[in-house]
Amino acid sequence: MLERDNVAKGRIAGSLQVDMTYLNSRLDVDKNFDIIYRVIHIGGKEACMYLIDGFCKDDLVQKLLQYFMDLTPDKMPEDMHALSKQFTPYVEVDIEDKWDVLIQSLLSGMFILLLEGYKKALLIDSRTYPSRGVEEPEKDKTLRGSKDGFVETLVSNTALIRRRIRSTDLHMEMMSAGESSRTDIALCYMKKRVSQDFLQEIREKIRNIKADSLTMNQESLAECLYQRKWYNPFPKFKYTERPDAAAAQVLEGNIVILVDNSPSAMILPTTIFDVIEEADDYYFPPVTGTYLRITRFLITLLTYLVTPTFLLLINNDKWIPESFSFIMLKEEPNLPLIWQFLVLELAIDGLKLAAINTPNMLSTPLSVMAALVLGEFSVNSGWFSSEVMLYMAFVAIANYTQSNYELGYALKFLRIITLLLTQWFNVWGYVGGILLSVLSVCCNRTVSRKSYIYPLIPFDWKALKNRLIRRRLPGAVQAGGAETDRRG
Repeated sequence: MLERDNVAKGRIAGSLQVDMTYLNSRLDVDKNFDIIYRVIHIGGKEACMYLIDGFCKDDLVQKLLQYFMDLTPDKMPEDMHALSKQFTPYVEVDIEDKWDVLIQSLLSGMFILLLEGYKKALLIDSRTYPSRGVEEPEKDKTLRGSKDGFVETLVSNTALIRRRIRSTDLHMEMMSAGESSRTDIALCYMKKRVSQDFLQEIREKIRNIKADSLTMNQESLAECLYQRKWYNPFPKFKYTERPDAAAAQVLEGNIVILVDNSPSAMILPTTIFDVIEEADDYYFPPVTGTYLRITRFLITLLTYLVTPTFLLLINNDKWIPESFSFIMLKEEPNLPLIWQFLVLELAIDGLKLAAINTPNMLSTPLSVMAALVLGEFSVNSGWFSSEVMLYMAFVAIANYTQSNYELGYALKFLRIITLLLTQWFNVWGYVGGILLSVLSVCCNRTVSRKSYIYPLIPFDWKALKNRLIRRRLPGAVQAGGAETDRRG
């Protein structure tokens, strides 16, 4: 009767039969083929092991079972604590008596051992998840620097950061979210450098997540952490698949969030300058890095301004100087320019989606076909003007000068709005569109509710100079992907 009362309270009863009955009922082992349990004898006592097929290392489990089954009654310890610390030949061993913790650990891949007469269970972390190699990510490539990248396994990702930061100040704090998924989340930070108030705020937000599961991993977590101003398209988080970039941000005092099953890291708080930065800025000498940074910044502005400016000048051709008359349309368009731009904006996204879903063996011939049919023939047929095709081709290609997709689409949305305002209200619409874009950036806030355009607002000339110019200060740490000397 006492054993059943313990089970009702959510704890191990100490009677193997009662515990097995409860656990088998909770796990529905008769229907779940991948949940394996086996009754064995250890030191003259009856015991039962539980594991998830495919999560545990078979060789390790076999050796542990052989060791336990060879224990004789005279060597059997009286309590589970002694069994875990002195008689279990493995490193990652723990004991637990709460059923909720045991079941969650089992479903995470741990090995569970129940023994007759013991009111605690043995937890052995023998997990091994299917994973790919840590090759360089396709999205965050660099010409120099390390060629490893994050994978879908959380422990592997934390090890890649630990390898770069060998300090006792580095903390890897484990949390979980999702009522059903119980997705593992790791907070990576330097204890003496991070803002403790902001860190506590992030902890509380993760603990208070009421979602059933983080279906889309990091995106689901991001939407739970930042729920205000969803209509502002500029990114509130920076994502990276490079361990060197993540380690540099940790050293800078930021928080890096790793989510299990996601091969990238979330960096917060993030400003617009953080989003534009790339690792190549720091893998080259200061002069080259500064040139790359300024070039990327100018091209980002051009991707937003070039098509609305062209539309404004064509609608007001008397403003075009004689020396720039070559930008005028050579032929009268059959389709209004605003419709050409809007259709091509949609067509470019269609080509991107087609490229994502095209098998690799067909990507080259389909690319050639798209260039010929949608490029040359669309101009010859009269649907589009060659000048419009030229500027939209520049915009499509220039978007890839920066790797942040969210920033690219934020500029795209604002570019479309500015095009429409320019068409409807001429120069006032053009100016209004630019003002709207500036306000969208200036009125934005980071996750920590700080200025999104710091060090412009509040103004800090020294920090701004470090943002614009890639400098190397004596004794400064230059590490792959973030400027650790910006604090001055």
